[in-house]
This record gives sequence, structure tokens and C-alpha cells, in this order.
Amino acid sequence: MQTSPPCPLHTLASTELAAAATDRRWPKWQTMALLRTLRLPVLNACLLEPGRSAPEVGAAARVLAAAIGTERLMIRSDGGVEKKRYHRGGNTFPVEEIPSRAAGLLADGRAVILAEPTNRFTNRLTVLVRMDRPGPRRTGTLTLEALGPGYDVADLTRGQLPPQVTAHLDGVDWARHTPPRWHEWRFTGDRCPGGETARRRRRLQRLATQTLADSGQLDGPAGPAHAEVWLRERGFGQLFGPQPTREALARYARRLFEDAFLLALAQPNRNWHCLATAFSVFDSARTVYWDLVDGARKYAATAPADRDEERIA
Repeated sequence: MQTSPPCPLHTLASTELAAAATDRRWPKWQTMALLRTLRLPVLNACLLEPGRSAPEVGAAARVLAAAIGTERLMIRSDGGVEKKRYHRGGNTFPVEEIPSRAAGLLADGRAVILAEPTNRFTNRLTVLVRMDRPGPRRTGTLTLEALGPGYDVADLTRGQLPPQVTAHLDGVDWARHTPPRWHEWRFTGDRCPGGETARRRRRLQRLATQTLADSGQLDGPAGPAHAEVWLRERGFGQLFGPQPTREALARYARRLFEDAFLLALAQPNRNWHCLATAFSVFDSARTVYWDLVDGARKYAATAPADRDEERIA
């Protein structure tokens, strides 16, 4: 049976987006389609399900790259309801390398998401947005955890770096839109032991042993000093400059509340208790949402040990 070629997310018709936004087989792709449906900013991307051949992967990569005018693409993967340990992703590669880079993931039964490349070393602001409520028709909370220039989403979601600033809002009625007043927000400053120096070192350690190692940028044993040299040689000095994170988060707080409320209303699981999404402000000032995670549906019930490997927020 001949299968249709994958299409870039931003070219999908409204009926195709609606179908993708309710397809729970691939949660990351599902929420990217939902974000696109709600007209919230999301990277252009395409989905490659397991079973795609190398020529099909290469053709899809070339179509997406041509659509966005690039010679490199980001590779992410989607395992459905996660049963195994986390597969790191988010690195970018030349288009011609995409088929070989994606082969192992597809062979492992994971879908591959090809997306626009981003520079994860120059972000202006990274925010983890968490929505909680004890149950339907009960008020809950909104929590924003933020990191400033030079950090990225994985630092909060998988690196477990303490945020520089946290904004908390109590008494949120997720079924009735009531914009918060400024005095209702509670902002908490840096609580990282050792302060910004310790946090920056942990960021550099992650870059050296994971991000740069996975993409082949650093070979052999490497530590924070190697990552710092790599960043500075390429002009990526944002991590070492001022960190005006509190002011930046305050500017986006109202917008993040509005978007979180919209996402909560659109969530297919009406009995949700905890939702989380990630928000980035790139160096170009472009903003992007990544995924929407429903804590009740993130992991399979058969994998309690693996659930401890990655926190929701």
C-alpha cells in the first residue's frame, strides 16, 4: 500500500490539523497540531511515523527544508505513551544527514518529528508553564518557572536547573476567564545553592556531556570549560552576560496566562489535573511553544520507574 508523503505542519488544512490534534498515538505531534489550530506560535515541522524508508525520510526533509529556507533541520522523536527511558532530541543536522540520524529512532518504533532549526544557545527567555487543579470545576494554580539568556527548555524539564525566577498565581478558575491583577502574582527570586555561578556551571556541564556530545561538536571527555570555550569561540556569549529574567518574565506574564487559559479549555482530557507547556523567546524575539503535556497521559502505567526520570514541571 502506498503511503502519502509527510506534509509540513504549516501547510495542513484545518480538517487535517483537527484530525492530528485528536490523534493520541503521537502526543508531541498531537499538541503541536493543537497549538497550530489555536493559532499559538509553534515551529513548522513534519511527522514521520515508524516504517518510513530512508528515501521517504530524505524526501520529507528536503520538502520541509525548502519550505522554510534552510539547509539544516532539528530532529525530535515521539514514542507515544512513554515506556522507555527518555530519548534526547532537539539537535540540528544538515539535511543530507537526516535519514541516517532518524533511522535508529524509526527502527525503535518511535516517530520522528523534523522541525525548523533553532539556536538553543542564544535564547532570551525560557519559561515552563504549569497549570494545576484538584479537579473539574475547582480552582487551581498557574506557575511560571523562568530562565534567562543562554538557557533552554531542557535545562528546566530534564536538566532540573532551578529557575532564576518563579511566578505563581493562586485561585485560577480554569473554566471562567478572569484576568489576574498584578498584585495577585507572587514572584520568587533565585533559590539556587551557589547562585548564578553554580547554575551556569550545571548548564555548561549539560552542554558538554549531552548537547554538544550528541551532535558531535565535542569529542572525548569534556566538561564545563570545554563547553564555555565552544560557546565563546562562536560568539554565543548570552549565558555569560546580564540575566534580566524577572523583568522579562513580568513582560510576558499576562500573555502566558491568556495562552494557558486557552490551552486548558482546549485540552481533550476534561478531567485533567496537571498540564505543562514550554515557551521560548529566541534571540530574534520570535516566540514559540513546544508541547502540551498532560501529566495523567505522559507515561504508561507499566513504567513507574521511568516516570521518575523526567519531571513534568
